[in-house]
Parts: sequence; C-alpha cells; structure tokens
Amino acid sequence: MPHINAAAALQICMLLSALPAQYFISQWYGTDSAQRIQITERIIASWSSFTKSYLNLDAWADRLKLWLSKTRNWYYGEKKTKIGDNEAETHSYFAESTHVRSPKPEYIQFSVGQVIVHKRFGYSGVIVGWDVTANAPEEWLQHKYPPAQQDLKDTPHYRILINKANGFGKSTAYIPEEEITIIMGLEVHHPDMKAYFSGYDGSKYIMQPWLKKIYPHD
Repeated sequence: MPHINAAAALQICMLLSALPAQYFISQWYGTDSAQRIQITERIIASWSSFTKSYLNLDAWADRLKLWLSKTRNWYYGEKKTKIGDNEAETHSYFAESTHVRSPKPEYIQFSVGQVIVHKRFGYSGVIVGWDVTANAPEEWLQHKYPPAQQDLKDTPHYRILINKANGFGKSTAYIPEEEITIIMGLEVHHPDMKAYFSGYDGSKYIMQPWLKKIYPHD
C-alpha cells in the first residue's frame, strides 16, 4: 500500500470536497454563474490564506519565534526591573535616598551644604545628605558600633564629602551627629562638588535644584 503523507492527504480531501462545495453554492446562490464563480473564488482565497497561516510549518515556526521573543523580553524586563529595584534599595542607604526630607525634625541640628570638621579625626568636608537615624545595612552597623555604642544608631547621621585637601584616604563618610562640628569660611575640594552644589556663599554651599527638592528646609 503506497504511503500517503499529510500534504497529499490534504489535497485529496480538498478534491473530494470540491463537488459538495459546488452543490451547496448552487443551492445557496441559485443558478447565477457569475455569482457562483465570485463566491467560489472567495472560498478558494480564504482557504489559501488559511493553509498558508495554519497549515504551513514555516508560519508556525514564525509564530513560535514571536512567542519566544515576547516571553524572553517579558522575562528579562521583569528581571531588569527587579534588579533596578534592588539597586535602588541599596543606594537608599547612607543618606542617598531621594525621599523628600519634609518636614525637617527640629532635632536635626545641621543642614546640607554646611562645612564640617570631624571631632575625632580632624578631617573637613561638606554635608550632602542626612537621615533621622542611621540607615545602613545591619552588618555595617554592627561593625561600626560596638555594643557600648549601639545607641548611636538611633541618632541623626550625615553623609559627608571629605575635603581632598586633608589628604584623607576616604572620599565620603557616614557619621553620627555627635562627631560633627561646623566651621565657617572653609572651602571643600572634592571631584563631586559640582554634582551637588552650584556655588559657595562664604558660610555654606548652595544646593543644586535636584538636591534642594530632597532637602527643601535646609
């Protein structure tokens, strides 16, 4: 018995259905040959479109590629969003959060733009942010504050750009309020100064508009 593949079987079915199709067309549309020819051409065109779209392996392969592409874009888009969220959470530590500090608590003594000197280490710098309490990873806090100093975690903390003129190894610091004293008339040299400030008025640095929106009362 000869082997009949799917394509040959489909062609045989189409041939066998041709006569019944002609019969139904003549019954529905009468004996008008022109109308029957028009309807027959429409049916053939529709069938041709159907076979090209749904009975063609290349068409199904294209559909599969499109679906895989959309799925991949969705997956990596979700993953990228989650990574972005995690990065945002990481950068919210050490007074880097963009959360607007308003109203400003009365117990926050110092302001963004003020120049400070560290009471113990002696380096100078400028305040670029603050948190009402220490906002840092727990591991950092445990390392920073031994058991006898754990209370400092609940005090205001300030992010400092350290003056390069001091020759101090670090470029930034995150320190509690009790270690800060304010100094007037000292300019700070740091490569990131222009990102945070537009100028210096002799007593404090003038915040850039984006920073002023975060600290409107400083």
